[in-house]
Amino acid sequence: MQKFWESIYRPSYITGYNPFIIKNMNRAIERMVEAINNREKIVIYGGTDADSLCGIASLLLILKYLNADVEYCIGEYDYNYAILTDDIIKNQIAFLGAQLLITVGAGIKGKEQEILCNNLGIDLVITENKEVKSSYESIYINPREEGCAYRYKNLSNSGVSFKLMQAIAIYYNMKSINKYLDLIFLGGVYSKITPKGENNVILKEGIKVLKTTNNVGLQAVKNFYDIDDIDEDNLNKIIEAINPSKGAVGKRDNARIIVELLTTNDKSRAEQITKYLDNEKKR
Repeated sequence: MQKFWESIYRPSYITGYNPFIIKNMNRAIERMVEAINNREKIVIYGGTDADSLCGIASLLLILKYLNADVEYCIGEYDYNYAILTDDIIKNQIAFLGAQLLITVGAGIKGKEQEILCNNLGIDLVITENKEVKSSYESIYINPREEGCAYRYKNLSNSGVSFKLMQAIAIYYNMKSINKYLDLIFLGGVYSKITPKGENNVILKEGIKVLKTTNNVGLQAVKNFYDIDDIDEDNLNKIIEAINPSKGAVGKRDNARIIVELLTTNDKSRAEQITKYLDNEKKR
């Protein structure tokens, strides 16, 4: 396992980066693999900030690559830290037919919501990165949770999503998932992660991937703003482009459009979305 782990994440390899060191990661991957292989409906839920959207988009991309039946849901626009409420669970998550719900940088309001999901037949994988002591019976992934042995804990929300992605890659024997580091990098920069430990690797390797990105949406953004080199000003332009404004339709709707931008393979559609988002920010 160690040799394979090194092969999918070679830059500045340190044992402490292994995703399976994170508490409950084995449980999370077992449940996700079951859902992927059996084509169960997976729903990803997160907030409207650029970090959460990069985490949602990167998880969507890898799960779609594995032919999973996956959709996503965005929290209310006034929740940068999205909270799962009864209303969201009943009217959005359950409506999509979720059998497995994965949160990106989002908690649940309380035990009542965990029980509600259980009663509706929805299993929970909750990911966040806050200093809390969990009382959840659901699968809880938090590098900063008490009792977690993970060495580098100050990850962004998208960074925690990337740990899930790394573990999935190990299970499915994927050669590399570093191509998604452009999104994880942008989420980390938006969240102002400290450039230490694994964050330092994400920042150094992520900017390399962004410079030559294969992400159609990010290519469209770079072309629209005439970005060739990734200096500080150009990096801020990209992050501003993928951080939703309220605009005419509201922050949550624009957040959905940004997720589409970051996951589309249609160049024309990506160009259209980029122009639309630029106009929204001018309103």
